[in-house]
Amino acid sequence: MAASLLLWAISLLLFAASFYTFRFALRIEASQRILQRLGEGLAEVIDTKPGMQRLERMFLRAGLGRPTDRLGLALTMWGLLLVVGYVLGHAFGLGTAVLAPPVLLRMYISWRYHKRVKKMVEQLPQLLDHTVRSLKSGRTLADAVLHGIDAASHPLKTAMGRIQRNVQLGVSLPDAAQDFAELYERDEFRLFALGLRVNHRYGGNASELLENLIKLVREREQGARQLRAMTGETRVTAFVLAALPVLMVGYFMVVNPNYLMTMWSDGSGQKMLLVALTMQLLGCLSLWRMLRSI
Repeated sequence: MAASLLLWAISLLLFAASFYTFRFALRIEASQRILQRLGEGLAEVIDTKPGMQRLERMFLRAGLGRPTDRLGLALTMWGLLLVVGYVLGHAFGLGTAVLAPPVLLRMYISWRYHKRVKKMVEQLPQLLDHTVRSLKSGRTLADAVLHGIDAASHPLKTAMGRIQRNVQLGVSLPDAAQDFAELYERDEFRLFALGLRVNHRYGGNASELLENLIKLVREREQGARQLRAMTGETRVTAFVLAALPVLMVGYFMVVNPNYLMTMWSDGSGQKMLLVALTMQLLGCLSLWRMLRSI
């Protein structure tokens, strides 16, 4: 009976997903063209309010586009996962299906953001060096920066396209750079925006300012690499501590699966396993937070 209900629920959800995908496919091409034209004609504004706007900001920083484009399909798949979790594990399976996708999505977005912004910081000295050469060839500071963005590589070029669009709409270059720096929340970008603002307000030798900024960014990057090398043993220890309980469970399931299944069949054994799982998750979260602070 449970299997038939599960199949009926899955079929209904898949039918709903297929109908939504079909309707979405009919509109997507025209909608994307319209939204692209509108996006090129509007200044981008950072909104720190909670809710969907904050989620869109997180997706934008990670380079994943807008979550609303795939919201219907994501909710359908999540509903399917809730049904499967409830049928297979009842309350525990339903709770896992409710909590696991948001947590995993948040971890993936954070990982994607840090990986992307690290690559952008590595590419920043090249952009600044190209800007300095453009300044020495006679370009203005704004033209040199925009020309350097055009010559940059992905993902820095894609991300700094935000600066280009805002400047084309009449926003001053320092304000556009400050908007970009506040979006990605990195000191290197804030220093870049601060240098542009100081030069715009008080004047001075922009080439020398950017050369000093290149030197500072490279020294910070070298220091971060040295720190990563010095703390390699600590990070490996944290990974081993996080993986050891999972590996032990896998070993027991291969060698003597009845041992854990017997515990799961008993009420007190279930409580012990749930407590162990909770402690494992809290321990992994604590280790992850400790590693982020290194």
